[in-house]
Amino acid sequence: MRGVVLITGVMASGKSTVAQALAERLPRAAHVRGDVFRRMIVSGREEYEPGGEGGIGGEGEIGGGGEAQLRLRYRLSAATADAYAEAGFTAVVQDVVLGADLIAYVQLVRTRPLHVVVLAPSPEAVAARESGRAKTGYGAWTVEELDGALRAKTPRIGLWVDSSELTVEETLAKILAGRERARVV
Repeated sequence: MRGVVLITGVMASGKSTVAQALAERLPRAAHVRGDVFRRMIVSGREEYEPGGEGGIGGEGEIGGGGEAQLRLRYRLSAATADAYAEAGFTAVVQDVVLGADLIAYVQLVRTRPLHVVVLAPSPEAVAARESGRAKTGYGAWTVEELDGALRAKTPRIGLWVDSSELTVEETLAKILAGRERARVV
């Protein structure tokens, strides 16, 4: 895979692990972690919270500081991915990009080819993964809310992988075998 690969899905779907493993498998790749851009805000950071009509599949706050910071994070990660790709690296971007935000993100990335991989394990698998990890990603969100936004409001573009019962290696095999379906532009 060349260009940019966006790996998205709900929190605890395996994005970080799969993106890192994919980047390690490719001959020249960078792992762009979207959450790094959120954490760079030292003071004045506002979390993106549920409630309202805007945002993730119509489930987040509308027009608030959290939404503006989310959009900033997307712009920064897309620009970083483009910079790595321009320097000859495959940029493997990992972030939660759901609902209409997925199409908007695709439009932010200038690099071609652009691949989109959506990790879509079952809500039960996500809940089990979330309970077994040291960090907690959900805060005000629930697994069911984000999974609902993923399945009902996220455009069916790219390669969707139900990784509920798959190992990291099996997930990578599906991604590499389906790379042409993953290519969106």
